[in-house]
Amino acid sequence: MRKYTYPILFLALCLVIISSCGQSSKIRNVWTKEEASEWYKQKTWLRGCNFIPSTAINQLEMWQAETFDTVTINRELGWASSIGMNAMRVFLHHAAWQADSAGFKNRMEQYLTIANKYGIVTLFVLFDDCWNPTYQLGKQPEPKVGVHNSGWLRDPGDIIYKDSTIVPVLHRYVKDVLTYFANDKRIVMWDLYNEPGNSNYGNKSLPLLKKVFVWAREVNPSQPLTSGVWNLSLGELNKFQVENSDVISYHNYQNDSLHSACIDTLKRYGKPMFCTEYMARKHNSRFDNIMPLLKKEKIAAINWGLVSGKTNTIYAWDEPHPDGSEPALWFHDIFRKDGTPYKVEETELIKNLTETK
Repeated sequence: MRKYTYPILFLALCLVIISSCGQSSKIRNVWTKEEASEWYKQKTWLRGCNFIPSTAINQLEMWQAETFDTVTINRELGWASSIGMNAMRVFLHHAAWQADSAGFKNRMEQYLTIANKYGIVTLFVLFDDCWNPTYQLGKQPEPKVGVHNSGWLRDPGDIIYKDSTIVPVLHRYVKDVLTYFANDKRIVMWDLYNEPGNSNYGNKSLPLLKKVFVWAREVNPSQPLTSGVWNLSLGELNKFQVENSDVISYHNYQNDSLHSACIDTLKRYGKPMFCTEYMARKHNSRFDNIMPLLKKEKIAAINWGLVSGKTNTIYAWDEPHPDGSEPALWFHDIFRKDGTPYKVEETELIKNLTETK
């Protein structure tokens, strides 16, 4: 018997190692309709903004140590809370993490502490296909006068098609950030990829979209994972997004009739829904006609823009104002830099809808 002891022990040890390796690398399943609905039952109706402080032109200016502005964040989240908002969607950028991963996570902690003080939960966004194709650390450009989001950055942008070494960096970024905050109750959701396929990328964005879902599921955070559909023409991307999201998220800047049709289409998936971008006054996507609709359906209502600032989102996508004059009708945003509302009737409506007096 003794002569077989070591081989048997060795075989048993190998089986344990193989078993444990399999467990550690197992990718969690997409939440079922039942799991997602049970999670959502515990949530109040979420309403808020896509948030960046008015002193930042883009994600790097928000998150780099030299320009991380807790004073402005504190003040402006206070204004949001004063009208009953309880959720913010906030974009990250991998380059700020790559430059200083520990400091980056510490700044995320600081942001979350401030938001939590006001009863605000956060939806963090990891990647993005919108606006400028390249990025550079350090001082960010000044806004182009009268131009909507002139300094906003794609992440990772064009570099992913030119330098394959960026993929392992993005992998480490996703794993590090999600692991660190995997059980943080101040984070309500991870929005893994904003508008994949935008900027004429189309299906070129599909490989990274697939990767980020795999990376995130390997971490298995307690919060749901999603990526919002935004363009009906991107069929393959849309299919992957809705089939791999724990909860359904979408963007819609259309009027109430078209927005209702969008809701009806997405309802068939039977999962909780988050409208993570809406409210473009020029296109008749307004607080008075869209926010009541979303509340009725218990769909999270996250509009674009809180305070008019360096992103210049009071100007429409396709209507620059070269003289920098204020447009007669703001495209996005709710407050001026001094905290006064653009339209008092809008903030009063929001207060009434959120039952904040």
